[in-house]
Formats: sequence, C-alpha cells, structure tokens
Amino acid sequence: MDYFTPTRLQDALTALGSGAPSIIAGGTDWYPVQGEKSIRCDMLDITRIEGLRCISRDAQGLRIGAASTWTDIIKADLPPAFKGLKTAAREVGSVQIQNAGTIAGNLCNASPAADGVPPLLTLNAQVELESSNGIRVLPLSDFITGVRQIARKADELVTAILIPDLSETRRSSFVKLGARKYLVISIAMVAVTCEVTDGVLSDVHIAVGSCSPVAQRLTGLEAALEGLRVSDVETVIAKADLSRLSPIDDVRGSGEYRFDVVASLIKRVLEEAAHE
Repeated sequence: MDYFTPTRLQDALTALGSGAPSIIAGGTDWYPVQGEKSIRCDMLDITRIEGLRCISRDAQGLRIGAASTWTDIIKADLPPAFKGLKTAAREVGSVQIQNAGTIAGNLCNASPAADGVPPLLTLNAQVELESSNGIRVLPLSDFITGVRQIARKADELVTAILIPDLSETRRSSFVKLGARKYLVISIAMVAVTCEVTDGVLSDVHIAVGSCSPVAQRLTGLEAALEGLRVSDVETVIAKADLSRLSPIDDVRGSGEYRFDVVASLIKRVLEEAAHE
C-alpha cells in the first residue's frame, strides 16, 4: 500500500494513469466505509495539490476548487444566491467534518443524502474533470448517475466545481429535515434559488434530495411557479406532480412520509428565499 500526497496536479494525473488508487479528498466518507478491515489499496490524497483549494470569481462565474472544504465555503464572501449552499455546508456533520470534508468528496461519494448536491443543482453547477488527455466539463446532473455512481473515468480527477455567473439579486434557501438537529442524515432536503420582484417569483430552481437515488430538479413545478406571488404558491405545490421522486422506506422515515413532507419543505424554502 502506498499513500501518495502530490502537490502538483500533473503528478496526481500521472498516478491515476498508471494505476487505480483510491482518491482521498478529505476522507470523511471514505475512511468510515472501510470499517475495521485492513487498508491494502494505494491511496491518492489530492488535498495538497496546488490550486485545488481555492474559491475564485471571473467573468464566467464562480470556480470552487475540488479540495475546498465546507468551512472554506462557509467563510467565503459569496453573493446571496449562495446562501442555500452555505446553509447546506453548515449541515455537513460536525465542525471537524466541515474542516476536513471537501466539495468534490461530497459529490464523488454520490450519496442520495449528500447535502451539497441540491443547492448546487439549483445553481446550475458543472463538474470539471481533468486527465492527461485534457479537460472536460459535465453538468452536475449528468455527473452523478446513481447511488454511489459517477461519470468519472478511471484516469480523471475532479478539479473544480463551476457555477455560471448569477444575478446579484438572485435569492436562495436550503432546508434539511432530520430526526434531530445536528449530525444527522437527512430524511428529505430541498434547495431553491429564484428571483423575487415585488413578491412575484421568476426563474425558480428547485432541487430535492434524499427522495430518489439521485437528487434532482423539479422542472415541472418550477415552470408552474413562474410569475406567481409567493403568497399563492401553496395551492400549486399541493397539486404538483412529484412522481419523479421515488423515496424509499428506511430507518429514518417511510417513503410515504417523505412524499408528504416534501411539499411543506418546498413552500418553506420559497418563503425563506422571498423574505431574506
């Protein structure tokens, strides 16, 4: 077993091209999964690679380096559209986990209950992947393909999360329902970004997590809410077709309960965003 901690991206890509090491991007999910068994595989720790832990803005939008931690996101000076993502960051485990866990690790773990995915979906996030052959960019909705399944090739490394430029007036919110306040895997969670002008909604993005194998946008409901006053959304949400969701029964809650609670959570995040 070798533990490789490169500081240059090219060295990491070379390691990926010549073998199949497990990629460590904080390890807050990876190590617990190993349990008490001996670790025999090679490991590639990306957290010391120059340039992967940074949050920057340019004319195209925001770039969040793959090794940026949840604490980095919480502390970053970001516009109101990122309030939902910051709220989700504060829900990721304990402060110690937020200090170590990274945004790329959260996405690549591909849990249906990954806190970062719904708010990133509402921000139209894209995933940048790099290999020795070049760079490609995928929408986040195409990157996570199933439970613990992602569209990363064996020789690729996630290098950044890209978010297109957003209006300074865009608002956002995120809510997570769990069995307790802290250190909890969600029963259901909802994120929203939207524009609100004189109490009227436009360009609404809604994403739901923990209610299907992969968190997803509710595009039909988004369209139905266009041009509505915030005070009138309850009836539309109650009649919404949520059949795209497929919540399961587990120890945290039944699928039926998840279906029931999602409508309430959607109404809540819209009101929170509108009354920021």
